[in-house]
Amino acid sequence: MSKRKPMTNEEGEVRALTAADFRRMRPAREVLPKLIGAKAAAELLRPRGRPPKENPKAQVTLRLDAEVVKHFKAGGPGWQTRINAALRRAAAKAR
Repeated sequence: MSKRKPMTNEEGEVRALTAADFRRMRPAREVLPKLIGAKAAAELLRPRGRPPKENPKAQVTLRLDAEVVKHFKAGGPGWQTRINAALRRAAAKAR
């Protein structure tokens, strides 16, 4: 087997990678299970963050009258949810 050049120099800096280096590289999902075990690899490779919702809400910019915002904010935290509920009722009534 041919001797490969180390990936770092004497100072610990990563050297410029060659086309041969890239051809030898393998995805982490192939390499990690052999190095650290299947269970640990599965934990490292699991998707991050919150799972996607089936019906996500759409983010919009909406200009409302100041009195309307003041009314809903007067009810305390959750005022945006209450505005959403009021709009939902209005949409259902219009159908």
